[in-house]
Amino acid sequence: MNDRQRQTEFLRQCILYDGSKASHTLAERIRQLQHNERCVGRGVWLMLHVGALALAGLAYLAIFIEDFPQNIPGFMTRFITQVFCVMGLSSMICVPVFLSLQVVYRKELAHRREDCRRLATKLLESRLAKPCITALPQGVGERQGSEPVAWAPVPDTGLGPVEITTGQ
Repeated sequence: MNDRQRQTEFLRQCILYDGSKASHTLAERIRQLQHNERCVGRGVWLMLHVGALALAGLAYLAIFIEDFPQNIPGFMTRFITQVFCVMGLSSMICVPVFLSLQVVYRKELAHRREDCRRLATKLLESRLAKPCITALPQGVGERQGSEPVAWAPVPDTGLGPVEITTGQ
């Protein structure tokens, strides 16, 4: 499982805590798009293998036919040669089509992931407080010494961040 799939699965699990019909519909749509993308990927690999088999079959026939260079029309009319040609041609047609379809599914999945992020953010904001962002006072971050400094907000005092010096 790659990083993109792990993130998608995490987001999908997050929105399921919402319990609304929209979140369940979005989670189901994401699951379906992931399934379709996997199926198309398997189809690409299958067509690549079929194309390789067709190429190997044609090479085998060309090498082991006794009068191949002199009798090319006879070589092309053989049934097994036609089967390998059809396999190779169908593979050459299907691979770009499947790759294009995979790109379409991946773009759609990226859009649904964005929707999922928005829904998860809205869910977290409704269950938790909005994040409070405080600015540092003027001149507070300017230190002369080389000792490390940590900043921590002081709860419910309205004073803002407090400087904590860690001694070494």
